[in-house]
Amino acid sequence: MTFVSVQVIKRTFFLSQKYAYPADELMPLSCKGRVRGQEPNRGDIDDSLGKFSLTLIDTLDTLVVLNKLDEFEDAVRKAVKDVRLDNDVVVSVFETNIRVLGGLLGGHIMADLLRQRGQRMEWYRDELLHMAIELGHRLIPAFNTTSGLPYPKVNLRHGILKPQSRTGTESDTCTACAGTMILEFAALSRLSGQPVFEEHARKALDVLWERRQKGSDLVGTVINIHNGEWVRRDSGVGAGIDSYYEYLMKAYILLGDSVFLERFNVHYSAIMKYISQPPLLLNVHMHNPTVSVRSWMDSLLAFFPGLQVLRGDLKPAIETHEMLYQVTKQHKFLPEAFTTEFRVHWGQHLLRPEFAESTYYLYKATGDPYYLRVGQSIVEKLNTYARVPCGFAAVQDVRTGTHEDRMDSFFLAEMFKYLYLLFSDKSHVPIDIDDYIFTTEAHLLPVSLSTTKGTVPVPPEDDLFSHSCPSTETLFPNNPTFAKTIRDGYKYLTGVGQEHKGVLRVKLVAEVSQTAEEEVVPHVVQLISPPFLGRMVLTAGPAKFGADLTNIVKASPYTACGPVDNAVEIKGRIALALRGDCMFAVKARWLQQAGAIGVIFIDHHEGSNSDETPLFQMVGDGDSNEDITLPLVFLFSREGALLTAALEEHHNVDVVLLPKERQLGRGERMEQEKPVSVNIKLRLMEHGEVEEGMVTSPSLELVMEKEEEGEKLGGKQSQQQDCSQTSQDDRTSTCSADSP
Repeated sequence: MTFVSVQVIKRTFFLSQKYAYPADELMPLSCKGRVRGQEPNRGDIDDSLGKFSLTLIDTLDTLVVLNKLDEFEDAVRKAVKDVRLDNDVVVSVFETNIRVLGGLLGGHIMADLLRQRGQRMEWYRDELLHMAIELGHRLIPAFNTTSGLPYPKVNLRHGILKPQSRTGTESDTCTACAGTMILEFAALSRLSGQPVFEEHARKALDVLWERRQKGSDLVGTVINIHNGEWVRRDSGVGAGIDSYYEYLMKAYILLGDSVFLERFNVHYSAIMKYISQPPLLLNVHMHNPTVSVRSWMDSLLAFFPGLQVLRGDLKPAIETHEMLYQVTKQHKFLPEAFTTEFRVHWGQHLLRPEFAESTYYLYKATGDPYYLRVGQSIVEKLNTYARVPCGFAAVQDVRTGTHEDRMDSFFLAEMFKYLYLLFSDKSHVPIDIDDYIFTTEAHLLPVSLSTTKGTVPVPPEDDLFSHSCPSTETLFPNNPTFAKTIRDGYKYLTGVGQEHKGVLRVKLVAEVSQTAEEEVVPHVVQLISPPFLGRMVLTAGPAKFGADLTNIVKASPYTACGPVDNAVEIKGRIALALRGDCMFAVKARWLQQAGAIGVIFIDHHEGSNSDETPLFQMVGDGDSNEDITLPLVFLFSREGALLTAALEEHHNVDVVLLPKERQLGRGERMEQEKPVSVNIKLRLMEHGEVEEGMVTSPSLELVMEKEEEGEKLGGKQSQQQDCSQTSQDDRTSTCSADSP
């Protein structure tokens, strides 16, 4: 009996099929399917949807892992009968590859296995493989670039450059988007006997490898697909890069080609030198990797401890995983982004599976039941905070617990698969999971594919250790206390669950300084033209970059992620732009170039509003933003709808941007006291430092000494305190034990 109920998973799959099929995804709050074009546009998020029953295909091999073989056979029949791949729709090459192509391949491999066993699927004639081949050929046009790096989007029916394709103008792609093709494309080549797929995926990896920064061996986040120049040079292991590193390591495991392992090891050394600051994983500049480019981490990096397990480097994996676990204990889920002080940066939680994935890998590597308890906490929080009558809903903000009408296909494809496998005995799973490698979408590809084409490179006998997986060069001793010893150093990292007990033995000096607490100052967008005359006031969030705002014009394209078509109208006016598709800073630069004098960004998450969602400050893209001088504010969806409705009805609408306390019609500006916080820096004090006058700033001296024999904590003898305050003129005054 597993902690993750098969019935819960089966019910969620059943609900997705009952309410959503044949749509791509389930809307768990509305209890209906999300059909692209019939729901409000969400920007690049919708590029995952291709009208190809995404959730059904993405979940096929999960049903086999759960031993729900009747449901699997029914699902395969549905896919073969109903799914079309020639739809006139523009999709993400990356998402379609990992979710749909990977899902078809995983489904085919499972169907073929069951057919060979002679127990079921006797009717199956490789239909899913034929669908995968068709889809592969529909993705191939994306690789028609001078560099060999793929376009980020492709029209399933018309390809890239045809007039009807409505795509092909993009010049940039993310590193992960170009570097996460090799597993699916190589598997497709080896199962179909058509080498063209693997050749294209290898070429893209070759380009990324050649374009790495040779001094640091790091790669950037965004690259030009035509000339191979880096567009964004920030480097980390999270969003934009993550699965590039993952696929180098897994390509070696799946295909047996040591070139992938060699490249991974070079990158991994650079990551551990510059990016890994245990337990943190920072973002640095690829050309100057000693410089950190931002003070926050995104939740996608939670996959990295699992990848470190595959390499056999368990100590940093345990450290980072423990940090992530402490963050989930503080915020219930991993926020989409959180600061290096573990505060919420972006509050959204999309039911991402990466933390569960790393938990699964660490449990399999260590056998430590601690990771079962971590998995149990994931399940309990999902059931308590995300479960709704028609499935599980994404959390719009972990601080408020509000839901979003969204359940991405990866929740069934990955989250349930990893959690089920975490708690399952091998006897519960109808396949030997060790015979497979997980893709980044957790689809199962057999490691036997390495023998399907040619001969596998076999390392010399004296080099077997560095080529084994996990690497025995860095394996830890088989000791149950090993992982606990590492974790204990990070047990109270965020302050949650800390108990104060034990004997104090060290002497510290705490230097005290007062600082104004950084806060998000609410701004307003106030409509001042008739008929509003200042009566419509919309709460807005400010930006950390850019420069106060009058007549507004909607940008075309609305997302403003490229050249602005209506620059003549925009010039000298305030531009409206929709969030999504690219970074705020990218939009701001395009609109500034078009002559806008200010920008109001509107959230693309339907229903978001300033009453229920905390304001946040927009941040830049990791590079310098000093070139952006425009005033910028952000409106949530509900407030944005009021503004756009006013614009559509009255055409000429004037607005003014002000801090909230200065909005027109409220009289004199009221001076507000800014909250003051105290910074306390703790450090070990050298003996005699205070007495010798070496401490120049206001400080508190805490003396913590080992108790004498016979003393008891809490007794009269232990109440005596050595409490002194040292001021800047070196005068020290002592205080008694009952001093406040």
